[in-house]
Amino acid sequence: MSLLNTINSPADLRALNRHQLSALADELRQYVIESVSKTGGHLSSNLGTVELTIALHYVFNTPEDRLVWDVGHQTYPHKILTGRRDQMHSLRQHGGISGFPRRVESEYDTFGTAHSSTSISAALGMALAAKTKGESRHAVAIIGDGSMTAGMAFEAMNNAGVYDDINMLVVLNDNDMSISPPVGALNRYLARLMSGKFYAAARNVGKSVLPTPMLELARRFEEHAKGMVVPATMFEEFGFNYIGPIDGHDLESLIPTLQNIKNLKGPQFLHVVTKKGQGYKLAEADPILYHGPGKFNPAEGIKPATTAAKKTYTQVFGDWLCDMASADDKLIGITPAMREGSGMVEFEQRFPQRYYDVGIAEQHSVTFAGGLATEGLKPVVAIYSTFLQRAYDQLIHDVALQNLDVTFALDRAGLVGADGATHAGNYDLAYLRCIPNMVVMAASDENECRQMLTTGYHYPGPAAIRYPRGAGIGAAIENDLSQLPIGKAELKRQGKKIAILAFGSMVHPAILAATSIDATVVNMRFIKPIDQEMIRAMAASHDALVTVEEGCIMGGAGSAVAEFLASANLNKPLLILGLPDQFIDHGDPSLLLAESGLNPEGILTSIQQRFGIEPSV
Repeated sequence: MSLLNTINSPADLRALNRHQLSALADELRQYVIESVSKTGGHLSSNLGTVELTIALHYVFNTPEDRLVWDVGHQTYPHKILTGRRDQMHSLRQHGGISGFPRRVESEYDTFGTAHSSTSISAALGMALAAKTKGESRHAVAIIGDGSMTAGMAFEAMNNAGVYDDINMLVVLNDNDMSISPPVGALNRYLARLMSGKFYAAARNVGKSVLPTPMLELARRFEEHAKGMVVPATMFEEFGFNYIGPIDGHDLESLIPTLQNIKNLKGPQFLHVVTKKGQGYKLAEADPILYHGPGKFNPAEGIKPATTAAKKTYTQVFGDWLCDMASADDKLIGITPAMREGSGMVEFEQRFPQRYYDVGIAEQHSVTFAGGLATEGLKPVVAIYSTFLQRAYDQLIHDVALQNLDVTFALDRAGLVGADGATHAGNYDLAYLRCIPNMVVMAASDENECRQMLTTGYHYPGPAAIRYPRGAGIGAAIENDLSQLPIGKAELKRQGKKIAILAFGSMVHPAILAATSIDATVVNMRFIKPIDQEMIRAMAASHDALVTVEEGCIMGGAGSAVAEFLASANLNKPLLILGLPDQFIDHGDPSLLLAESGLNPEGILTSIQQRFGIEPSV
C-alpha cells in the first residue's frame, strides 16, 4: 500500500518516520500531476509546494495551529493531505471541491483566499486572537514572492512587527516568479539575498546574531542552506526575525528549521526557495504554460491546438493594443502582474518602452495610470474585473474625480467557470456606473469589443470596457480602429409587445430567446451613459421591457433602466434579469448561466412566467 493512501489527515502524516517523508513527497507530487491532468487547474505552483506543505503539517499541530495560504492556488497538496485526496477528481468541477482554500470546505482551510497578499493580515489577526483568548497556538502565513509586491503585505508586516509576544510565522515561498516573471525592486532584493557574494559576506557575521537553537541548526545544515540567517535585512527592520534562505525542497532542512522556529517567540520570517513545476520536467521547463492548464496527458504534456479556434476576447484586446500603439505613440500599457492573462505578451515584445508590469499592486496600477494621464500620455490599464475591485478608492479619487484620461480594459467580466466566486467579475457594472465621469461599455461580440476599446481610448476621460472570459460568438473582426457613438444603442431585432434590452454577453442569447416570442432585442452597448432615447422609444412601442445582463441585478444595468423610467415618469412593466444576490460557485460557465436563468431557455421562461407570453407559431 502506498504511503499517500494511509494519509487521511495531518495526524497520520505526523505518525510517519522522518525518513518516510521523501517517499511521500514523490507520491504526492505524482498524485497532483495525475489529478490536475484529469480536471485542469493550477499545476506549476502546486508542484513547487509539495515538500513545504508536508513539512508544515508535520511540524505544526494543524488545524489547531493555523495555516493561511496566500492566493491559495498552491494548496492542492494541502487539500490531499487534509482528507480530500479522494475528492480531487471533482476539483474545480460543479459541486466539487474548490481550487482555492474555503472555510466551508475544511477546518484546515482556516481562511478563504484567491486574491493575493492577504495571508499576513489574516494570520496576524489569528495570532492576536490567540493571545487575546489566552490560547497557545501558532499562525503561519505562506506567501509567494509575487504576492510580496503588494502593499497590503507590507502594511500587515508593519503592523505585526511591533508584537514581540505572538506566535506568528511568515513563510516566503520564493520561486522567482508568480505567474509572469517577477518584476520590481523587491525581486532584485531577493536575488541579492540569494547571491553568493551576499551570502559569503553574511555567513562570517551570522554566528554573532544566531540564537542558540539556530546556531546548532546552522552547523548541521550549512550545506543545505544558503546562510540560514542573514542579519540586518529589510524584513528585520519590520520587526521580524529573518531566517534563510533555505532549500524549500529539502525536507532535511525544512523540518528542523521549522521545529526550531516553533520554539521562538515573536514574529518570525522564513525565506524558502522553491522551483515552480518541481519534479515534472515539462512544467519546470515552462512554468508559465503549466501554470493553469486544462486537461492533458502527463506523459505527452500540453499539445498545441490542432484546429483553429475562435479568438478569445483577451486575444482581441491584445491585437487591438498593438494596433492602437502603432497608431498612437502616447499609448502606455499597464498590467498588475497579469501579462499572459491579459493578453499583453506581444505588446511587451513590440513596445517594451511603453509596457509596465507593476507587480501585484492593483491600487498602484490605477494611480500610476492617473499620474501618466496628467502628463498627456494615454494609459490603458488591462485588469480583471474582480481585481479592479481592489483599487476602487483609487479609481474614484485618483482618476474619476480628476476626470483623467485612463482606459480600463476589464477582462473576465461575468462568470468565469472553474475559478469560481473569487474570480468572477459580477459587480463591475454596479460599482462603475455610480461613479461620475465614467463611461462604461459591455461588448456583445469580438468586433464590438475592438470598437469599444477604440471608443474608450479616444474618450477624454475615464472609460471602462468589459468583456467576458474565453471566446465570443465568432464574429468577423474588422482591422480598422473605428469608434462607436457614445451612449447609443443598436436595434438588433424588431419584434412586438416585448422589448429585451440586452447588455454585453447577453445580446446573443437574448436574440435566440426572442425568436420564440417575436420580441424586439436591443444591444444597449453602453451602461453609462445609457441610451435614454432608445429606452423611451421601446417603452412607447411595447407592452413591457426586459433587461438582461451577466452581472449582479442589484445596482446593475437593469437598475439603470429602472432609474431612467422612474425619472422620466414612464410607467412601464419591467423585468430585470441578471445574476442573483449570492456568490456563485465554480463550474462550467454554460451550466452556471443556465442555473442563473441567463441562457436562451432561461430568459424565455422568465419572460413567459412574468408576462404570460405564448410562443409564436
